[in-house]
This record gives sequence, C-alpha cells and structure tokens, in this order.
Amino acid sequence: MSLKIEPVLCLKGTMDNYAYILIDEATRQSAIIDAAEAAPILKKCQELGIKPSYILTTHHHFDHVGGNEELKEIFHLEVLGPLAEAALIPGFDRGFVDGDEFALGESRAKIMSAPGHTKGHVLYYFEQDKALFTGDVLFNLCVGGLFEGTKQEMKASLQKIMKLPDDVLFYPGHEYTLQCLNDAFSYADSPDLRDYAARAESRLAQNFPVAPVRLGVEKKCNPYLQNLLDIS
Repeated sequence: MSLKIEPVLCLKGTMDNYAYILIDEATRQSAIIDAAEAAPILKKCQELGIKPSYILTTHHHFDHVGGNEELKEIFHLEVLGPLAEAALIPGFDRGFVDGDEFALGESRAKIMSAPGHTKGHVLYYFEQDKALFTGDVLFNLCVGGLFEGTKQEMKASLQKIMKLPDDVLFYPGHEYTLQCLNDAFSYADSPDLRDYAARAESRLAQNFPVAPVRLGVEKKCNPYLQNLLDIS
C-alpha cells in the first residue's frame, strides 16, 4: 500500500466539506478528490510540496466542484469525474463509467456507479489501500439525501458498499457526524454506537475529522446500513 491521504476541510462553518489530497508515495503523483474550495486545498498542496495532476470528482454539486477551475488554472491538471455529469462539472476533461479503473502512480482505484444523491454519482475504491471515497452517498452515521435519484437507486448503492470488506476505511464528503448522532441513537443505543460517539466527539474536539472509519464499524452503527431504511 502506497497511498497517502490528507483531508482538507473546505467551506468551513457552512457546508463543512472534505476534499482529500491523495499522494502515491512510490511515484509522488498526486490528485484531489472533490475540490470544494480552492484556497484551503492550495495551502495544503503548498505545505506538502506537491503539484497535483488530477481532480477526481464524485458528483457535480457546487460544494464538490467549486475549486475546479481555479486549481486547474494553477496546476494545469485534469478534471475527471462521472461521464454522466460531464456537462455539469466545471473544467471537465474526461469521464468514468461503472467498472472503469484509474491509476495514480502505483495506486489504483475502481470506479463504482452509485446513483441516488445524484444520477451520475460515483465512488472511488482503492482496493489495495483499503480506502473508499463516498462523496455524498455515505456519511458517518447517515447517508446523503435524494436530489436526483430514487430510493431504490440509493438502496442499491448502499448495498454495493455493504458488500465491501469490513476493514475498508471510508472517507465521506462532509463532516456531519454530530448532526447524525441523535438520529442514530433514536434507532438504537448500543455499546458500539456509544464508542463511536465518544471517538467522534474526542476527535472533533481536537479539530480532527471523524473519518476515516472502518466499514465494519459503520455497518454496525449506521442505521441506514443496518436496516436500509427508507430514505427521504
């Protein structure tokens, strides 16, 4: 495994998005997942001494693509994302469909179609590095809302995630954990969920993201994954 992952909090205090900077340590090639806002991402790239070659977009919503054009101008990088949303993604260069693969140096991602939040939403699954980037499909203790897709599509997308190994770490597109805690406890109060809550509150108090969390833990604690509840 050679993938280094650096979270960057964007749109702080409003949308609380996470962009992620990925670095293939074997080759030093780098990419950004969901460039929500240019300034904090640019600052982190400068701190890391990297020049990213790609932006990988999960879906077209403004809070996931707001930094695309400015970062493209600075770094002359390629903007990649779901082919189905090509016309909606600023700076778009080329697209993915379900089952495609993407290579960042020696690190390889499988592209998984995951409609529901939007019709073309994709996940990026780095199997060897046990890392899954879920955008606005799966959050800590909850899931994304339905903006364009159907309940059936979202459930099918969540079932794809449920089939992945328990030791995979997932990286969501927002920091919504505290907002989702009460909802999770309204369905069940379990030792696993209490441990989850304590860890989340401790990390946030230290200004660390709650993510990543292992899918095995999320499957136990997230009521939408436990029961595939109706999504509204």
